[in-house]
Amino acid sequence: MRFETKAIHASQDPEAVTGAVNVPVFLTSTYAQESPGVHKGFEYSRTQNPTRFALEGCLAALEEGARGLAFASGLAALNTLMGLFDQGTHTIAGDDIYGGSARLFNKVSARQGYTFSFVDMTDLDALDAARTPQTKFLFCETPTNPMLKIFDLQAISDWAHAHGILVCCDNTFATPYLQRPLLHGCDVVLHSTSKYIGGHSDVIGGALVARNAELGERLAFLQNAMGAIPDPMNSFLTLRGLKTLGVRMDRHCSNALAVAEFLTGHPAVESVIYPGLSNHPQHDLAGRQMDQYGGMISMYLRGGLAESRKFLEQVGVFFLAESLGGVESLIEHPAIMTHASLPAEVRAQLGIADNFIRISVGIEHIADLIEGLERGFAALPSRVQVMH
Repeated sequence: MRFETKAIHASQDPEAVTGAVNVPVFLTSTYAQESPGVHKGFEYSRTQNPTRFALEGCLAALEEGARGLAFASGLAALNTLMGLFDQGTHTIAGDDIYGGSARLFNKVSARQGYTFSFVDMTDLDALDAARTPQTKFLFCETPTNPMLKIFDLQAISDWAHAHGILVCCDNTFATPYLQRPLLHGCDVVLHSTSKYIGGHSDVIGGALVARNAELGERLAFLQNAMGAIPDPMNSFLTLRGLKTLGVRMDRHCSNALAVAEFLTGHPAVESVIYPGLSNHPQHDLAGRQMDQYGGMISMYLRGGLAESRKFLEQVGVFFLAESLGGVESLIEHPAIMTHASLPAEVRAQLGIADNFIRISVGIEHIADLIEGLERGFAALPSRVQVMH
């Protein structure tokens, strides 16, 4: 089956008793047994729930992996993944990752005896420089959040496996519709399903998909032991959103390219970062590794914090809000909002400045999106609008 068909049918057979075409919401904590240990494969809903199983099976099919596992959030998935590793393990992580992931590593995992190096994975030599005898895990995002760098997953995976290092790619920005990291050598894919997979800004969730069954079993043990699972209703809502992922992503991508091209030509914009633009440093790699270029854009406004505030307070159609990947367009200020937990010096090193803005382009009509941005630009002082 093709992707769009799998999104609707994989692990989603009609319900056996009534023939319902939607997977039911199994709101139960436990299951009756005919005799001690004699049951229908379901004992307790932390361990087994049919609604969650349908979501997990569909995610595995879309990522072309052996086992999918759903969690209460993307960070719950990442924290569970860290349970694979012993105290003292060293992790190489991308220098530009979601602020919550960096916070988990630096403020929680580090206190538990893990060590971390954060490197720019566009430079493969940086991996050699960071590796130690204790390096057992490599964690990356591509495209990255929020600088939209693209990493060569096959080259990174080949390097890591040569040194016995497990590789996880956070595929939240791309989704399996645009990029399938397991086919490029990664061992595990991570998602915040709150974003594009759920797609409607109404549910929090996360997922892991393992490339092979043995790793999937180890992660399933940790999922059950640590218990950070989604409830049945959240599983149902996420699966409902997943059905339309393909058609939504097509619109996200076409809108994002049009917005990026509009912003590139605007006098109030200093520069635009979007993998679909030919001036992006990894444009060619993105074209080989991804099927389309995604719905996320970053830009530098001319001016500073004052100008950014004026623009963000007046922009139309786009909601000023954290998160991304919903049908509605969102816009935000990473230095104050999503990446405020990063130390100021780290933000400066990455380029998360006071005039840096991140945009999640939704599926509204493109003309309305352009008009909304124009409203924000119109609020800026005239000197900013004519700067070159």
